[in-house]
Amino acid sequence: MTLLEIVTVTAGLGVVVAAAGLALMWRLRTRSIGVMLAVVVAVAVLATVAGVAAITMRMVIDGAARDLVLSVVAVGGLVGLGVAFVLARQIVAASRRLAAAVREPSFVAPQGLPAELRAIASTLEESYARERALEGARRELVAWVSHDLRTPLAGMRAMAEALEDGVGDARRYPTQIRLEVERLSAMVDDLFELSRIHAGSLRLNKSMIGLGDLVADTVAGVEALAVEKGVRLCATPAVVAVSADAGALGRALRNLVVNGIRHTPTGGTVAVNVSVEGGLACLTVTDACGGIPEEDLPRVFDVAFIGEKARTPTRDGGAGLGLAITQGLVAAHDGSVSAVNEGPGCRFEIRLPVAS
Repeated sequence: MTLLEIVTVTAGLGVVVAAAGLALMWRLRTRSIGVMLAVVVAVAVLATVAGVAAITMRMVIDGAARDLVLSVVAVGGLVGLGVAFVLARQIVAASRRLAAAVREPSFVAPQGLPAELRAIASTLEESYARERALEGARRELVAWVSHDLRTPLAGMRAMAEALEDGVGDARRYPTQIRLEVERLSAMVDDLFELSRIHAGSLRLNKSMIGLGDLVADTVAGVEALAVEKGVRLCATPAVVAVSADAGALGRALRNLVVNGIRHTPTGGTVAVNVSVEGGLACLTVTDACGGIPEEDLPRVFDVAFIGEKARTPTRDGGAGLGLAITQGLVAAHDGSVSAVNEGPGCRFEIRLPVAS
């Protein structure tokens, strides 16, 4: 029997056994990994035994020699099945340990997992950590915004009841109620904008805009607030063009400037600068707020974070959503925003790609 005949016979039997094994594995694809491994080893053993048996018969090997060959092949197959069984048990046990850990309230990846399951466990740990962080942020947002809504609503109710009883200031109360309604409307608008950002439904109408003009418009829009607070505004715009949505980017910058004015004491200065660094356009807002505690710096862009224990709303808003909205709007422009302590206050910086 020639070598070509041996290869042809064994290859043909191997293809037949492999096809049968693949069909069986397809039917068992939803079963345990242990069953799948047993099928794989069984296919390999059957292919080997069938090939050896066929070659043995074609070579007319009789008696003890044939029995010896078949015995060796059978023992090898049983050893392979045994090893596959042990390996399958280990994988199934590791999978069950991982599944049991997932069911725990606080997920901790089990030790000693295979590489693939360890990668899945690491991904699950990251997902659980993000979920816990998002859940904590959601609870904080609900609690804080509920407080910010409750305070003006309680004041409006008291003023309305006073007017009904004829004991209120008929000239001052309507104006105060209108101001409270405007503040509540602004808060609702912020919540709606934040929900659009987080839901990925924010649509930008980008065009070529000059950051110098954007800064000038922003400063002009908040000048009245700065005068009322006794804060000096200064701007050093430069001719830098970016591709951006003028309304969205203007709102992001305005949030930073208003935040600086709100936290800068009377007589302080809020400066807005435009520059180009490292091929990126930089919008910088510096204030004299006295600085942010180092432990709070990583959280300044978190939803509803205002860095204060007391949640007493101010007349100009302050629901803790402005910086979170700024971060979302800047990220939608493929940019970044950061905050650091510098001099008598803080420096907030927006970085955007420069338009070609």
